[in-house]
Amino acid sequence: MKFRIKHEIRGRIRIHMEAKRLSYKEADLFQYYLEELPQVTKAVVYERTADAVICYQGERSTLLKKVAAYRCKDVKVPDGILEHSGRELNSQYQEKLVNKVLFHYGRKVFLPAPIAAAYTGFCSIKYIWKGIQTLAKGKIEVPVLDGTAIGVSVLRGDTATAGSIMFLLGIGELLEEWTHKKSVDDLARTMSLNVDKVWIKEASGQEVLVSASRIRENDQIVVHMGNVVPFDGTVSDGEAMLNQASLTGESAPVRKTAGNTVFAGTVVEEGEITVLVRKAGGSSRYEKIAAMIEESEKLKSGLESKAEHLADKLVPYTLAGTALTWLFTRNVTKALSVLMVDFSCALKLAMPVSVLSAIREAGSFKITVKGGKFLEAVAEADTIVFDKTGTLTEAKPIVAKVISFNGYSENELLRIAACLEEHFPHSMAKAVVNAAKERHLDHEEMHTKVEYIVAHGISTTIEGKKAVIGSHHFIFEDEKCTIPEGMEDRFENLPEEYSHLYLAIQNELAAVICIEDPLRKEAAQVVEQLREAGLSKIVMMTGDSDRTAKAIAKRVGVDEYYSEVLPEDKANFVEREKQAGRKVIMIGDGINDSPALSAADVGIAISEGAEIAREVADITVGADDLKEIVKLKRLSDALMQRIRRNYRIIVGFNTGLIVCGVTGVLPPTTSALLHNTSTLVIGLQSMKNLLDESE
Repeated sequence: MKFRIKHEIRGRIRIHMEAKRLSYKEADLFQYYLEELPQVTKAVVYERTADAVICYQGERSTLLKKVAAYRCKDVKVPDGILEHSGRELNSQYQEKLVNKVLFHYGRKVFLPAPIAAAYTGFCSIKYIWKGIQTLAKGKIEVPVLDGTAIGVSVLRGDTATAGSIMFLLGIGELLEEWTHKKSVDDLARTMSLNVDKVWIKEASGQEVLVSASRIRENDQIVVHMGNVVPFDGTVSDGEAMLNQASLTGESAPVRKTAGNTVFAGTVVEEGEITVLVRKAGGSSRYEKIAAMIEESEKLKSGLESKAEHLADKLVPYTLAGTALTWLFTRNVTKALSVLMVDFSCALKLAMPVSVLSAIREAGSFKITVKGGKFLEAVAEADTIVFDKTGTLTEAKPIVAKVISFNGYSENELLRIAACLEEHFPHSMAKAVVNAAKERHLDHEEMHTKVEYIVAHGISTTIEGKKAVIGSHHFIFEDEKCTIPEGMEDRFENLPEEYSHLYLAIQNELAAVICIEDPLRKEAAQVVEQLREAGLSKIVMMTGDSDRTAKAIAKRVGVDEYYSEVLPEDKANFVEREKQAGRKVIMIGDGINDSPALSAADVGIAISEGAEIAREVADITVGADDLKEIVKLKRLSDALMQRIRRNYRIIVGFNTGLIVCGVTGVLPPTTSALLHNTSTLVIGLQSMKNLLDESE
């Protein structure tokens, strides 16, 4: 691609492409390409000017070579990225906003007064009629107030005031609609699937792991326990309990058998199914989520709902105040000063905009929030519970060594373990699979049906022999496996600095796989920062041994830790804390964390964890850095502060306007102008990033 450099400083460069402007698709393609480059930290492409601003790290020459090598036809973009990027939506609303402002002030300048007055009268019919319809339903709400204010102004011949009220109401509606649609669009896009690999069932019955892009209509895919259903389809074989909360909002799992329809985004909680793919594209999932968000009350926080209800409740008092002012003063002008000012417009605009903007801002930090009420819950929380593996420790543990107990070679034992573990999305399972891949060990399917026992391990049959892999409790207590004769000393002297994964064949220990699970370097700092942010009780829970858990807990600095816990133990702990009156955040990444994530006031999943954890969770954070959780807490606190501050400003300012109007200090036109302008300013302020103003 040909381009020229318009401006640059160290780490930031602005380039101009050889075009007058770019199409939305061209701009999105180029931005996606830039953002995928490892040295690029941030990129913005402007379609109108064909410019791009690139922030980068590393060598400038390397970046410029990559930019020069860009060819739009060579860029492969996942389904849904281009279709729902939001670029076209933003452009449309920017144009609507500019056109509305230009038309309003152009009409004042160029239209003769009689025609302008007639036009204002015609436009007022919509607001008056909406107020009448609201009254007809037996409700005295905001549309009644707006219709009355506009109608009285028109009847008095004060079309300038009526026009100003309608203009500012229109601007407010446009801004709210824009912010709402953009926020919903961003949220739906981040919640949409991004499945890379799926298990396809070939004609021979063999399961093969392939790229999701290879899947076509009428292919058969196998979805194992704990995994997400990647495509819409029909169950052709198997039986499973599916969690459909992401689409229906209901947490109770639904039984699916042969012939039943399943939808992309639902998660297999128990069992295993083979799905005949009906639709391989990714758009259906997006549309379902967008519709669910639009219809759901999840987007509303408690403070937001209270503010909106208060806005409607205040309308009768405003009308009563108008009537009383007229009765006592017999002054129509003073009475109209009360009517022109109300609390509801600002309350109903600023609160939703604040919440939706906060959700959008969270998305910029790779934090997906499924509703405003969860941000409020994070702000109110006083207890936080961390899972250890993959949360406080690195998301990518590694295999340190394989200790043989049956005479097999390390590579052979690792190959068997990888063959079992590749079916299940957990950080320790991924460590085993990655280790086998690094050693170039081919682990084709050798086993029959794989059964996963949550928080314990995996059981299957290899060449007619039962094979199990999992925790100490599962292997030696549940499965009653034994240590080979003469290997007791080796077993007693297993290295204590590692987590242990046990592999047994025919009820006899075959290998111990030592997993090095390094603590995240930022973990201790994050715990301290969360404590400073107001969380009074910080807990760590893990299925690991007490020895390992105690060492990690001491290094991290948590208040309490619990070891060798089962999924139900985590969920029961969360329930006990809630019954004690505490607000609880649960953070985890595995299948075994999903009951606790569901039980908590706010469930937070690590993005690289199991699909079921991400689906059940209320918030998902990126796996790169736990500091995102601190940002989430600060963002939530800042949102609640903004909502409360907006409430105080709206009530205080508008009360002042009413007093000034009743005392005759301000005429109705000025009161209306100040009221609507303040509403617009507060709405615009509510769209600003929270952390920019609080940090």
